[in-house]
Amino acid sequence: MQLTGQGLVCRRSGRTVFSGLNFSVSGGQAMMIVGRNGAGKSSLLRMIAGLICISGGSLALTGGEEEGSVAEQAHYLGHLDALKPSLSVLENLRFWSEYLGRRDTDLEAALDVVDMGGLADLPAAYLSAGQRRRLSIARLVAVERPLWLLDEPTSALDVQSQDRLADLMRKHLAGGGMIMAATHGPIGLHDTIELRIGGAA
Repeated sequence: MQLTGQGLVCRRSGRTVFSGLNFSVSGGQAMMIVGRNGAGKSSLLRMIAGLICISGGSLALTGGEEEGSVAEQAHYLGHLDALKPSLSVLENLRFWSEYLGRRDTDLEAALDVVDMGGLADLPAAYLSAGQRRRLSIARLVAVERPLWLLDEPTSALDVQSQDRLADLMRKHLAGGGMIMAATHGPIGLHDTIELRIGGAA
């Protein structure tokens, strides 16, 4: 499996964020997207996730599901954790699991992986920032998708939770998955590919 971007252009509100961007990442590889603030790291991830339009160039995923788009084969974790505060931890995960097309997954096991099993019945409104991030990460476990698009994935996580996420990423890569992560610092992975946007970070 391989994700390839050729000559990608991103324009937002009449401004060219980046242009002529080329990259390629294959199964088992992790690509770190680095660059200064405003260079377009988050925009690139959102573009791949299908949340903003491609202004130019092409994006292709080979070796995946022929009927599925790139976005349909990806998980996107952005800066904001998309949770419904009135729903419980378990209900939030169930919502996302069903939205992403899986109804037969073991949600309790996914919560245990991120050390949230004991909070299954707690309304999401009461979660700390780190707990909200861990609940979002549980989606990666509950619904398998080959491409993980992670925007500052360790944000708000304590050291133990960062280590847990690093283990999950290593297992995903070992199974042939791909990771693209926008980050300003290390996230516990070695032998990564670097994609620099907009010159020096």
